[in-house]
Amino acid sequence: MTNDFEIRPAVEADVPVLLSLIRELAQYEKLTHKVVATEDKLRRWLFGEQRVAHAVIGYRAGEPVAYAVFYATFSTFSGEPGVFLEDIYVEHSHRRKGYGRAMLRHVARIAQEQGCTTMAWLVLDWNAPAIAFYQSLGAKPAPPEWLAYSLSGPAFEALANEGRR
Repeated sequence: MTNDFEIRPAVEADVPVLLSLIRELAQYEKLTHKVVATEDKLRRWLFGEQRVAHAVIGYRAGEPVAYAVFYATFSTFSGEPGVFLEDIYVEHSHRRKGYGRAMLRHVARIAQEQGCTTMAWLVLDWNAPAIAFYQSLGAKPAPPEWLAYSLSGPAFEALANEGRR
């Protein structure tokens, strides 16, 4: 990796850059139809009073080429905090230069400084390059008996509003 790669915390003025990189990630993952994020939403949840996640941006020679978004988790089994990596993305033309590893290391160091002992994330099952990269770091897939579930849209609304008058 060259020394012209710098990682810094995202600031509110970076919201347009973040949204652009998020859309690039969605395009790579063939999930552009799922992106409903707006600059206002990112501003509110990443930089507002009720901040729920953090973002860092990786720059090569002053140009944004990577980002990561992460948030705190807690394991009742270990009794310790962790970090969930919501997104990590390096632009295609900047891959295989050590930037992804630098981004992961940066987030791991932030987590470690906050007392976290784990970092977790999801990867699409068809994304062989990412899977190989994560395995090269020593990451392991979740045990097969653990399935990821999601509740959103009308089902989420129905549950949240159940029993309300």
